[in-house]
Amino acid sequence: MKMSSKTDFDNSSFDIEDIISNNENEFEKKAKQERQLAEQQIFPKNFVRKKIEQQKKEIVGYDIPGIQTVFMKTFGCSHNTSDSEYMAGQLASYGYSVTENFENADIYIINSCTVKNPSQDAFFNLLDNARATGKPVVVAGCVPQGQPSHPKLEKVSIIGVQQINRVVEVVEETLKGNTVRFVARSKNLKPALDLPKIRRNPFIEIIPINLGCLNNCTYCKTKHARGQLLSYPIKEIANRVNNVIKEGVLEIRITSEDTGAYGRDIGTNLPELLRALAQLIPDGVMLRVGMTNPPYILEHLDEICEILNHERVYSFLHVPIQSGSDQVLRDMAREYTSADFCRVVETLQAKVPGVTIATDIICGFPTETANDFEQTLNLVKKYQFPILNISQFYPRPGTPAARMKRVPTSEVKQRSRELTKLFDSYQPFNHLVGTRQRVWITEYATDGVKLVGHTKSFIQVLIDPNEAEIGTNAIVDIISATKFSVFAKVVPGTCVKAKNLMEAQKIDTTINLRKENLRSQTEACECSEEEQEEIDNDDSNHNHNHNQTNSDCCSNNSDCCSNNSSSTKNTDCCSNNSSSAKNTDCSSCDCEIQSKENSISQREIKTQITTQQSSITNINNKSMEKNSNHQFIYFTLIALIIIILAYFLMI
Repeated sequence: MKMSSKTDFDNSSFDIEDIISNNENEFEKKAKQERQLAEQQIFPKNFVRKKIEQQKKEIVGYDIPGIQTVFMKTFGCSHNTSDSEYMAGQLASYGYSVTENFENADIYIINSCTVKNPSQDAFFNLLDNARATGKPVVVAGCVPQGQPSHPKLEKVSIIGVQQINRVVEVVEETLKGNTVRFVARSKNLKPALDLPKIRRNPFIEIIPINLGCLNNCTYCKTKHARGQLLSYPIKEIANRVNNVIKEGVLEIRITSEDTGAYGRDIGTNLPELLRALAQLIPDGVMLRVGMTNPPYILEHLDEICEILNHERVYSFLHVPIQSGSDQVLRDMAREYTSADFCRVVETLQAKVPGVTIATDIICGFPTETANDFEQTLNLVKKYQFPILNISQFYPRPGTPAARMKRVPTSEVKQRSRELTKLFDSYQPFNHLVGTRQRVWITEYATDGVKLVGHTKSFIQVLIDPNEAEIGTNAIVDIISATKFSVFAKVVPGTCVKAKNLMEAQKIDTTINLRKENLRSQTEACECSEEEQEEIDNDDSNHNHNHNQTNSDCCSNNSDCCSNNSSSTKNTDCCSNNSSSAKNTDCSSCDCEIQSKENSISQREIKTQITTQQSSITNINNKSMEKNSNHQFIYFTLIALIIIILAYFLMI
């Protein structure tokens, strides 16, 4: 605070030494006022919040697992996104609430990415904000897996990339004040694909087909975290695909650090997997193949082309080149040449009509010369990739490239700008204007209004929400194009909902109707206190009173019996078709055992919910009571001191 005061005086017309010598008292007074103001703003936010959290922890029941709200944030690739969806699903299945609201959380889970410095910096910034709240924090992903001893990760729990199936255990222990770290890796250790999952987009399922990769790129930090290749069996992946199709998923994206390397550790390969999955996918559902490096796709190039031509597989492939220079590729340890990459691109373009090829380029790798970069520019000019991910080189700790002499930062930025300018100079989708395409609509645009669909070539299509519905596929006319997408109008009468989605929605509707029916039956059977007393009295004479009319606590045809646990006899809670012919003996009704169990289950659920709500209410009430007690003690002490002082003054 003194520094800010000094700055204020430095901006005035007086010399700072004169002010200090001549107006020392005024200076101290102002500094004290500023310090007090800062304490009023900062002290309550930190001290009081921590005090309230401590009081809550002291209350019995506050740390009961399953009643807390968990904040989740994900950085990085689609594999990380899938991991977060799995963790959210497991937590929700244990009763936790998952939120994106930072302020309302009781505990934070941050899933990190270590590919580039900016993504790791963003992770650490969020981690600092989370720790500043005083609430428990759990970190996951590639940063803690690759550097578990990083100074910024002290006293936080860690979930390793192969142990996301233990997220509930980690959260429960962290809420108790313990620090848990699961970072071990093993060939036999990988999370199952059938774990509970909450998809960020209910229409898109991301399935990791393997962990790790076979490459040892000199610039890559991800290998330190994800490790060696560890593939899932085809049967396990196929089972997952079958299950998500039944749930109404319309787009399945297979992902990994390198899909092209899939199966080499278990005696199979990517084409075999893709052929098996293509047979399972019904009309209206699409499959997208994730990123593959050139060395492994070269072995199965013709088979991959055949699969990409399948009517239910997007004609899209992400194949990173990283540099157009063979010398740089050798220094990167990429295990292929520029000619190999060109062979992949040209074969795909020749055998897969309209194929979309995405690629990545790193600008300013330590050994990249001006001539090397020129070769990269020429490669982009030649193929004019519609999707080009441009990044500057970032030295990642622990990688061989981090020890190499770096290209000056100014030069790296200049090359990045030049490549970006080249990419912006061409329009890759203009040729689509005036054509008619089929699109699968599964997303909303960033404006939250327009619908987003994709063509067979996985080109993004923006659609007016008044013309179509999300979760459908339709025939559209492309009317205009931009750099990254096209605009289209839906051909009337062509919007179709996939069969698997309709079946899933029917099941959901049936389940919701059953739940609503059980809820209404449960509410109907909840008699008043007076009615319950009559039922209890009648229960004692149950065998002698078969014709007595009971209070109307059940609707006609509800087939609902309420069990009296205290006397093991059924209460008089059933009605026949005639409102005047109420039967007091439940054993003579046509009530089904399942109805009884459902009613009891509903009561138990309501009891549990009420218990949890009461527990949370008690926490807040007891916190308020403690605060009130503290205030009472505080004012009582002040009053006693005043009385004592007054007494001595009188003497």
